[in-house]
Amino acid sequence: MTQTHEFIVQAGGDRLDKMLMAELPSLSRAQLQAVIKEGGVTVNDKPVKAGEKLRYGDRVHIVLPEEVPVVLPQAEDIPLDMVYEDEVLAVINKPAGLVVHPGAGNPTGTLVNALLSRYPELVQLLHTEDDTDDEEEGDRVGIVHRLDKETSGLIVVARTLEAHRALSLQFQERTVEKEYIALLERVPKTLTGMVNAPIARDPRQRKRMSVQAKGRAAQTQFDVTDVDFKEGQCLVRLKILTGRTHQIRVHMAFIGCPVVGDSVYGFRKRRVAMNRQFLHATHLAFTHPVTGQRLTFDVPIPQELADVLARLR
Repeated sequence: MTQTHEFIVQAGGDRLDKMLMAELPSLSRAQLQAVIKEGGVTVNDKPVKAGEKLRYGDRVHIVLPEEVPVVLPQAEDIPLDMVYEDEVLAVINKPAGLVVHPGAGNPTGTLVNALLSRYPELVQLLHTEDDTDDEEEGDRVGIVHRLDKETSGLIVVARTLEAHRALSLQFQERTVEKEYIALLERVPKTLTGMVNAPIARDPRQRKRMSVQAKGRAAQTQFDVTDVDFKEGQCLVRLKILTGRTHQIRVHMAFIGCPVVGDSVYGFRKRRVAMNRQFLHATHLAFTHPVTGQRLTFDVPIPQELADVLARLR
């Protein structure tokens, strides 16, 4: 059964995760951060991030799950589709269904587990903190940006702390090119356009994101490339100028054209039979953190998505 704890802050100024370590010494900081990320901690009845600075009198309520999420992943020999690798970084073509990070519900079998097997030195990056809602800011075990579980395609991994910092800076400065291919349920009102709508966590459903006036700036450029589908879908190429969690999926749903197969933001009644969302990271370009060379990578959509397109012709 779950355990609940509650306390009143007697002296403000500390981060939430640090104060929780003092209150719950049997749990590591990483474990507590995982509980916070899953929405198990509120301050004055509101969800917060691990880096939240507490004030005198704040009421902190904690709900611990039956099993605290595993946060120290182990190496697992999981095959990876390597696109590029050298001494400081690697680029991988991630398949749909592969979770990037271990967590509640997915303690093993993730990209992080696979990377620790291939690159044991990545254990030194295990404790890099991540307190943001960005998909592209520094993360543990060399992951510099993220892809959703059911999104396939290109992802870059840093093999050293220096490369991690340099690549993270490129993402923050928006010098990395990221392009996706998606199949949408409907054709947008214009064949090319920009969705400029701020995104934040949905206050009613913490595992979802939504467009909110007080959210973080988010911009997604789209270009329709194919409308020759019998059920009215369209193929688009998308470029994200920011990297918010679920950005493409949220923005496409916001304009009334959700990604085909999206079980969270898509239509309630699924029109196309498929076990993933039709979203693929097809293009990635960045500057090598050591050589300064501009590296560019492109991978086609996987066969299961090509088969979907063929069925809809």
